[in-house]
Parts: sequence; structure tokens; C-alpha cells
Amino acid sequence: MIQVFITGGTFDKDYNYITGKLYFKDTHLPEMFDRGRCTQPIDIKTLMMIDSLEMTEADRAIIVHNCRRAKANRVLITHGTDTMVETARYIAAAELTDKTIVLTGAMIPYAFGNSSDGFFNLGSALAFVQTLPAGVYVVMNGRYFDWHNVQKNTKTGNFEVMTG
Repeated sequence: MIQVFITGGTFDKDYNYITGKLYFKDTHLPEMFDRGRCTQPIDIKTLMMIDSLEMTEADRAIIVHNCRRAKANRVLITHGTDTMVETARYIAAAELTDKTIVLTGAMIPYAFGNSSDGFFNLGSALAFVQTLPAGVYVVMNGRYFDWHNVQKNTKTGNFEVMTG
């Protein structure tokens, strides 16, 4: 069983055609797992639906609390990309040494269709959470990164190993 926690982020945003703004309605995760024909047993739970730039320490505490309580030892978290590394650091500090925890997200909302990287990142995260040893990881762009050695390159929009 894999526990999936939803926190929001660009992954789950929808586009308001009248105002031109992005907003949260419902998560797209069940549809994505169905579309991907996923047969892995998964338990999906929405913890919050917020932009990661608005995430507080209290929100991160909720994430850690739920990771700690999860019966599954493999946890996948969807998260906004802007503060994903910060949340990974927070989770790692909680020392949940018996769990494999993977955070993933999207630069473009899933609702935007084929231009979104969300579907690819979710599939990658699902594979990595099943194969990596216990620890905290960020999975983006088809790669996994240890929580303490990853950064978002704000010029390219890609995640990469930290430099200097």
C-alpha cells in the first residue's frame, strides 16, 4: 500500500477562463491514477489545497503528523514546487527513519492537458517511492534527489543537484 497525501500546488490548480486566474477546485489525482491504469494499492488523502508559497510551518507540521500516522511505510506527497525542498527538509528533520517519503509536483497544472509535466512526475514518483530505501526525496523531471542535495533552478524551472 502506498499512502498519497495531497497538499495542493500547481499540480491541482484549475484555470478560470473568465478571470484568467488559477484556483483550486478538486484534486486531479484519482483521475490521473485511473488514466495511468495504476494497479498499485493506493490510499489518497487530501491534507490541504494551497499554493506552496502560502504554506506555513503549521501546514508542514500537519504533513509530518500525517506521515508519522500513516500505516504505509511508502508515502507520496504532491506539493507545490516553490517550497517543496523546504517541506522535504522539514519532514527529514522529523526523523521518520522507517519510511520512504517522496515529494513531487508540477510546473504546469494537470488541467492544462498535454503541456503539463504533472502526469509524468506523478508516474516517476510512484515508481521511485516503491524502489528507494527509507528516506526523504524530491522527484521531478524524471529524476530523484536526496532532500538535502536538491534545488529548483528558477531560470529553467527544473530541479537539479545543488551546486556550491
